[in-house]
Amino acid sequence: MSTTRSSQIIALFIASLLALVSRSAAQTGGSSPPQPPLVVKEQVEVVATRLPETPHEVPASIEVIDGDTLRAIGASNIREALSLAAGVEVGAGGDNGPAGAVPEFWGLREFDAFLLVVDEIPWGGAFNPALATLNLRDVERIEILRGSAPVTYGATSFAGVIHVVHKAAAADRSYFSARGGSFSSGGASVDLAMPAFGEWRSRLSVDTDRQGFTDDRTSFKRGHANYRGAKAANDRKTWFSADLNWLSQNPASPHVREGTALSAATPLDANYNPANAFLDDTRLSVSFGSERAVMPGINGARWTTIASYSHSGQSIFRGFLTDVSNTPKNATGFREDIDVNDVYANTYVTWSLRSHVQVVAGGDFLFGNGEGQGATFAYTVPLSGAATTVTEPTTLNLDTESRRAFSGGYAQLEWTPSTRVHLSTGLRLNATWERHGEGDGSTHVRPAGSVGAIFGLWDRGPDHVRLFANYRDTFKPAAFDFSLAENEGVLEPETARSYEGGVKVRAVEGRFDLEASGFRMDFENLVTSTVVRGLPSLQNAGSTRFQGFEIAAEGRAPRSVSGRATYSFHDGTFVDFVQEFGGTNTQLAGKRFEMSARHLFSAGLMVAPSIGVVGDVIVKYAGDRYLNKRNTALAEPFATVDIGVGYRFERVELRIDGRNLGDRRDPISESELGDAQYYRLPARRVDFTVGVRF
Repeated sequence: MSTTRSSQIIALFIASLLALVSRSAAQTGGSSPPQPPLVVKEQVEVVATRLPETPHEVPASIEVIDGDTLRAIGASNIREALSLAAGVEVGAGGDNGPAGAVPEFWGLREFDAFLLVVDEIPWGGAFNPALATLNLRDVERIEILRGSAPVTYGATSFAGVIHVVHKAAAADRSYFSARGGSFSSGGASVDLAMPAFGEWRSRLSVDTDRQGFTDDRTSFKRGHANYRGAKAANDRKTWFSADLNWLSQNPASPHVREGTALSAATPLDANYNPANAFLDDTRLSVSFGSERAVMPGINGARWTTIASYSHSGQSIFRGFLTDVSNTPKNATGFREDIDVNDVYANTYVTWSLRSHVQVVAGGDFLFGNGEGQGATFAYTVPLSGAATTVTEPTTLNLDTESRRAFSGGYAQLEWTPSTRVHLSTGLRLNATWERHGEGDGSTHVRPAGSVGAIFGLWDRGPDHVRLFANYRDTFKPAAFDFSLAENEGVLEPETARSYEGGVKVRAVEGRFDLEASGFRMDFENLVTSTVVRGLPSLQNAGSTRFQGFEIAAEGRAPRSVSGRATYSFHDGTFVDFVQEFGGTNTQLAGKRFEMSARHLFSAGLMVAPSIGVVGDVIVKYAGDRYLNKRNTALAEPFATVDIGVGYRFERVELRIDGRNLGDRRDPISESELGDAQYYRLPARRVDFTVGVRF
């Protein structure tokens, strides 16, 4: 679509938003009652230490996005939810299908470099984060920790942690919503407060969704149900949850790069998958936990135990263009069935020593068993991307298998020796075991830990200025992605040491927050993609360094108006890494890490009263980034604009949201399966939503 047409659409959305705001102001002007004083709602996080603390009390870069903010911006997926998060860039789609995503922390964009946690349970278990099956219905808050969590989550966290926390089972408000939008998209959902059964309170969320895309034959359909129940009595709490997700995807094709640029021989939205391609996943997860007082006489001592089991059954039939020409057998396909089972258990005790020391001590265990059977095949597809039906292989003669066990004991100490000083330190002993196929197992025992401090320079009421610094040391077993070449052996574990320091400011009686930080993270054995006998595989990548600084500012005004702006400078470079290109070993030292933009910027303005006009405008900018390790293919910067506008009545809300209104289609993530191929930013879309509270 032309630039003129895109500009007209953006102008129409802005004009609509301004008109509604002006009309609302006129209707409430003059005779409107005085506005109540601004109330600043303090956020709470538990991802850093398992203790409930506000982000400004923790010596690390943490932010919390509450459910009200998610609803104010109409967020329905993780990319939209984290659109204003500092230092985080989320690429929609990817090898895991159009429902998936690939987040970037501190300039590192890898599908396994971060940890996804849902209600304190690693979502994806011992393997890779299960972002494609993540559902944001009935969410209370999302906690984002930049950098690793080496003590609380051990060998599964690395460059960052995303913790999704659902509403408590005792929450008594119910919701219904329905939406429809571009590319034949639509869905409906309901979040119900169930009738109490004695002291047992519970909630049930059920939703169904279809999302279409401008890419040929690309869409996903989802059915989802989540139950949460809890009982709290006599200083004891017990809870249970179950989550069932059925996901059916018709995958898109990444765009092939030829030399220094994306190929002009392939149409923008061409799909080179077989016409009958699919990427399906049925995931069941159940968990339970308990918390109770223990050890009488020890101040506030409480014992928490959490356990979970999950099963994921995946079925894959897809392909990638391997020869940019109209020649026979110019594409390679994969047919694979994968079954993954995970068991997780964590038990810990928290208590206070006097009034200024808190201790967390415990241990956890994570076991994963995954098996895949499949076959590869060659097929022919025209460069136009016209639908080509391919017969599925009937013999699955290739197999891949991994068994992994991670365990650890940990202790965390939070010490506040004075009103101005807070120290946080922890140590963990990790023991990991892993075996691929029928080969020998690999065992690693290694300590990890962190130390941090936050110092108050100035305090007055809710306002303050605090300096913080931390050091973190962690490691994790190399990723395993069930490629059909993955029985090649166990890679060396990845290790990372990070240093971070910054300032946290609250001013104007709590109306303004600012956080600025600088970081450096040194990697050893970073895992990157490669090709083995024509099949995608993984390799260790020597030494890599990520450093930079990030700043985020947020302001809150009367009439439910708020604004936020962030800027990040990321410098990710290879320190010592040799890779073969065209039969020649090439030293990549000094080259920028691929797909990592040095400059990221975001800004948003939100209006979200309980009754009246609601609206938001969000602008995001990503600077130039190299598409390849040798830094010969440079992608230009791009910016996106999202605008939403609507009206809230006492129980009903109507809204319309436009995403990527400039219709940018820039490359945002690299395929780990297709060689030198890149997924593009999803095209412009518009959604209309109606919601009911009861």
